[in-house]
Amino acid sequence: MLTRHAAVLIASLCATAGAIALGTPTVDRPEQAQVTEKQPAAPAAADPAKEAPAPAVAKVVYVKMATSKGNIIIELNEEKAPISTANFLSYVDKDFYNGTIFHRVMDGFMIQGGGFTPDMEQKATDKPIKNEWKNGLKNVRGSIAMARTNVADSATSQFFINVQDNPGLDAPNDGAAYAVFGKVVAGMDVVDAIKSVETTTKRPHANVPVEPITINSVTRLTPEQAAEIIKGGAATKK
Repeated sequence: MLTRHAAVLIASLCATAGAIALGTPTVDRPEQAQVTEKQPAAPAAADPAKEAPAPAVAKVVYVKMATSKGNIIIELNEEKAPISTANFLSYVDKDFYNGTIFHRVMDGFMIQGGGFTPDMEQKATDKPIKNEWKNGLKNVRGSIAMARTNVADSATSQFFINVQDNPGLDAPNDGAAYAVFGKVVAGMDVVDAIKSVETTTKRPHANVPVEPITINSVTRLTPEQAAEIIKGGAATKK
């Protein structure tokens, strides 16, 4: 039975925002119910800038590789290659690379190091790691990747820097491709200087530089230190 007041009609509406892509959960946005009686003051409109998620920031780590030819600044992609990055940094943090050489240099292909002393003695390493070749990073000029044997998950300490685009290394071979985990961001002129040195042709040590190219040290840099070096163009100073 109707009272002196008019009956109140309440309608509930529910809207779904946007399409679902890449597993993004549906976001429900219920609209405020409409009534005919006096309503409380509407809440202040939300600030879109505060509600919007912060833009994704790539997780990167910088290192300086000081060589007998100059310095190379490398950006490691911790977000896309967490296993390879952690593995490389574990060797960095215990000074494993200090005093090793670039033992395989092939102009038009890559320069490889991180496993041998100047007298071509191979250093003992930690256990092999999982191959992260499906991380979307490619073997392009300036990229750094894990060296391995013909076993997919056999990478330890050795790495290589591509001196040109090498798409063939992105294709599976022996069940996997070659996992890239970072890139040179300064000192590519040093890489080019290394790739051009005279090498031996006699096996089993073909492609070894006649004059050893030594990795004196590999040390971590803060983002600020890396930015300062890159901005100042001081990466190649010995």
